Amino acid sequence: MAELERKPGRTRDADRTRQVILDAAEAVFAEQGFDGARFDAIAQASGYNRSLIGQYFGDKLGLYTEVNRRLDRDFSELQARILTPLLEDETIATDAYRLRTSLKNAMGALFDYMRDHPHPLRIFVWEQAEGWQTYVKVISQFEAGELDQLRTLLSRAQNAGLLRSDFDPLIQLVLAEQMCWSYLTSIPLYQMFHAGEDLSSQASFARAREYITDFIVHGMMVDPEEAES
Repeated sequence: MAELERKPGRTRDADRTRQVILDAAEAVFAEQGFDGARFDAIAQASGYNRSLIGQYFGDKLGLYTEVNRRLDRDFSELQARILTPLLEDETIATDAYRLRTSLKNAMGALFDYMRDHPHPLRIFVWEQAEGWQTYVKVISQFEAGELDQLRTLLSRAQNAGLLRSDFDPLIQLVLAEQMCWSYLTSIPLYQMFHAGEDLSSQASFARAREYITDFIVHGMMVDPEEAES
């Protein structure tokens, strides 16, 4: 009985240890990329030795997989929140004004999330620079989320003549997402052009958010007058 009573505590300790290691690994992968990250650096950042990290996650690819699975779960929760209004109402795919508003709100929420979670953005930038060669090895373990439903919704909007192009609508959304994280990770570059303005201020973020969401929605959807005609 005593042994059984100790198990919940040990489970909590193990979960806490895993999270500490994952937090440290996420920061190191964001800073150095998959190829540049070293177990020694992760061990030092987490406060746990290499042997223990290996026991929990195996090799570096196993650790990287778990870091990205956790990021994917968080991102899937965000997607569920911002996409539910789009996916629950089938009529929205044929209503230009409502679809436009919903898309803009969804992209704005995505921009806010990315602004507040810089580690995933840096990991994406490293992956992009390295041709996504590591990501493709682990992506099969991520959750599919509502992608099929979203593709169906946007295909209906396409068939209704609300989208400008017949280019894959899901890729259009991925490109829109990339525009958000490209801006956010490039602020130091843009800052060189605006020495007298803090592009990391709330006001600057708000202007960028408004511009990018408008740019995306106008680029994807036909103008309201065109949709009505």
